[in-house]
Amino acid sequence: MPFHTWAPDVYDGAPTPVTAFMATGVKAAAFAALFRVLIAGFAGVAAWHDILWWLAVMTMIGGNLFALAQRSLKRMLAYSSIAHAGYLLVAVTAGGAAGMSAFIVYVIAYTLMSLGAFAVLSAKGRAGESDVLIDDLAGLAARRPWLAFALAICMLSLLGFPGTAGFIGKWYILIAATSAGQNTLAAILVLTSVVSAGYYLPVIMAMYMKPERIEAAHVDVRLDRWGRAAVVAVVAGLLLFGVWPNRLFDLARSAGESVQPAATTTTTGQ
Repeated sequence: MPFHTWAPDVYDGAPTPVTAFMATGVKAAAFAALFRVLIAGFAGVAAWHDILWWLAVMTMIGGNLFALAQRSLKRMLAYSSIAHAGYLLVAVTAGGAAGMSAFIVYVIAYTLMSLGAFAVLSAKGRAGESDVLIDDLAGLAARRPWLAFALAICMLSLLGFPGTAGFIGKWYILIAATSAGQNTLAAILVLTSVVSAGYYLPVIMAMYMKPERIEAAHVDVRLDRWGRAAVVAVVAGLLLFGVWPNRLFDLARSAGESVQPAATTTTTGQ
């Protein structure tokens, strides 16, 4: 958490496409490099494990608690990304093939749901994305039902709702953590995921249960052809991997097994 406090201000001030890239591509690459260095380069060093354990706890708790207080959609997603960094740290802390597999699954799921959420935000915030509040989404389902549906699926997936890729990703991380004896981390992940309902569900409630704040508030909310295609692909991926994750598991398992030989070779050499 202490190393992520820059995220909300940077996310808030950057254009939404740049924010989406920082939230997905940069995070995935950084964590992949961290995982590889710690597992392959420092396999025999025990100190990093305790450090990552506490960082994961602080990041999950801090990110979720700060997100609860946000009314700006962009800042809420920024603090949410901090919490999800904590979930990824749980996979890194678990280590081994199982941890790497869980990491791959969750990175793919998180990338899809973040891209979808920021795409809808860019459509709503043409005049300035940082000014889009959660209450500004009121009535979006009546005016732009397909955009509201896409954002709702992304929010439910970020929450870890069953039937979405986000649920599969968190479930896989829990398996890796408990298999590695990290039961406390797994429990904290579950509890903080429950807390996250306090800021994901209000977005859905605003879109579907509240009327527009002003007449024709969402008339200019639209995406171009490529933007619509991207959002459709994201939603399809989140739902497909949520009910049929076999292909995703196969990819993650292959990546996880690729970590194992290096560790085995090092141990044999000693």
